Order: sequence, then C-alpha cells, then structure tokens
Amino acid sequence: MNTITLNTTNTIPEIPKQGMPITIITGFLGSGKTTLLNQILQNKQDLKVAVLVNEFGDINIDSQLLISVDQDMVELSNGCICCTINDGLVDAVYRVLEREERIDYLVIETTGVADPLPIILTFFSTELRDLTNIDSILTVVDAEAFDEEHFQSEAALKQITYGDIILLNKTDLVTPEKIQEVENCIHDVKDGAKILHTQYGKVALPLILDVGLTPKHKYIAIDDEDTHKHEHHHHSNHLDNDGFVSISFQSDKPFDVHKFENFLTEEMPENVFRAKGILWFSDSELRHIFQLSGPRYTLNADEWYTSPKNQVVFVGRKLDTNEIYTKLNKCLL
Repeated sequence: MNTITLNTTNTIPEIPKQGMPITIITGFLGSGKTTLLNQILQNKQDLKVAVLVNEFGDINIDSQLLISVDQDMVELSNGCICCTINDGLVDAVYRVLEREERIDYLVIETTGVADPLPIILTFFSTELRDLTNIDSILTVVDAEAFDEEHFQSEAALKQITYGDIILLNKTDLVTPEKIQEVENCIHDVKDGAKILHTQYGKVALPLILDVGLTPKHKYIAIDDEDTHKHEHHHHSNHLDNDGFVSISFQSDKPFDVHKFENFLTEEMPENVFRAKGILWFSDSELRHIFQLSGPRYTLNADEWYTSPKNQVVFVGRKLDTNEIYTKLNKCLL
C-alpha cells in the first residue's frame, strides 16, 4: 500500500474525510479546456493544485502553454488518456498523493477525443476509491463550433452525457439564438443538464470546484456490474469508432510565415478538426502559439523559453500523414 506523507508540524491540516478532491475537465477538440485550466491555476489563491494533462499526440503542446508547469505538473505518458489509463493515470495520481507537500486539489484535463467514463471508473475500481473523491466532471462546449454533427463522434456525445456541469464557452462569438439552439441540443442528450455560460473559460471557481456534483453511487454500480462480468480493463474504443488520428510534426528549421499562412488558408485538409503548436518563423525573434479549431485559428506571440523549433500537432479524421508532412516541409526555410 502506498503511503501519503503529510506535514508533521503542529498545524497539520485536517485530512479530508473523503480523500483528495478531483475535478475532471473534458470537452471536444478545441472547446477551451486548457484555457479553463489556466483560469483555475491563475485564480486558485491559496489552494495547492496539482494538474494532470494528457495530450493526444507525440508532442505535449499543452504543458508548454500552461502557466504553472513546474511543481504543480505531473506528466502522463503520451497517448490518449483513456487508452493508457490502467498504467499511466493511477501511477500519476499516486505520485501526487505521495508528495511531501500536501496537495489540496487535483485537476485532470482529458484529450478532446476522450470518453470520460473509463477515467471516472478508474477512481471507483481501484484502491484510489478511498484516497480520492471525484467532485465534478466539467464538460467544455464550444458554442460557435458545436452542432448536431458533433454527435457523429461518440466521444463528444459521452462527454456531455457524463458532464456534471456543461460550460458553454465562447458565447461572445455567437447570437442568442445559436446559444438557445446549442442548449436545446445539450438538453436532448442530458435532461436537466446544469449549463454555465463562459467566455475564455472565465468562471467563478466556487461554481466549479468543491461542488460535490458527481453521482458516485451511479459509477460504483457501473463498476460493480463490470466486476461481475469480469471486465476490469475499462477500455474505450472511441478512437476506433470515431476514426481520429493525430499527426505530429517537428523541425529545427523555421517556417516562412507567408508559406505557412498559405498552407493554413489554402492547403489545410478539410478533415483537420484541431491543431495546436509552438511555431518558429524566420522573420521573428518570438515564439508563436498556434491554435486552430475548425475554420478558426489564432497566432499569439510571446518569448521563447527554449531553443527555437517548430512543434505542431494535427488531429482529425482519416488524415494523410505524408500529405501534411510534404506541405509543411515546403513551408520551411
């Protein structure tokens, strides 16, 4: 049994009776999960928060974008979190529990194509059941990009089904009519869904942390049913069902900015749902944070913390790796 090391001074904080509280952030590709995570880290005040971030792809872009990436960060192995879950997730949670400095709260950000159920069940089907306490599942939805087509993705549907709070994000980009339409879709999937409107993931933390909304009895019942059937793997085949692939591109040469912009506007395969990266352009001394979600993309500049290089990940359906590599190589100097 792994032990938890606690502060042994006279002012030992009271150990939570239900274990370390956990919030799981889920949501479809590009909905704003990392932005929400950054908002939590910026506004956590005196809370000691640990973060588990998992990337769908070979390059972990999000860990380079998070504001707090040192002591509060525990990296999981690469690959989709619910495919590597039995090894990676449990080990990572134990590393948080065993830290000398006690952690008040754990936030887990899943990938945009993750089915949250196997992740939730991990906490009810292992010895973590007594050491942790799932507080809520937050599902981030992009108000502009969301439509009924999302339901061609089994993962997108399940993210809403299991969400305790739905954060309808990017509401500044749409009309009140579109917001109502999206809310109706959400209520069709999850009757009585609790929906909060957000812009840039900004939400008062008391509305989303320590809210005790996860129906634990329901998940314990699902887990008991799986145990009777001898199903311990909690594997999700959503990647096979949805046909998503991830393509990672890296280069120690800079991009020509005009060629890269031409690639984005004229040559990007239409079945790319999401892309993100840290980009190096030949005519700039700054690094450029690249985010693409559907037809929209942004490029924001800040300082390099490492040697300049290009790292970008594309996620979509049935992508041709050679085609994307060839086009990107042509953008390099």
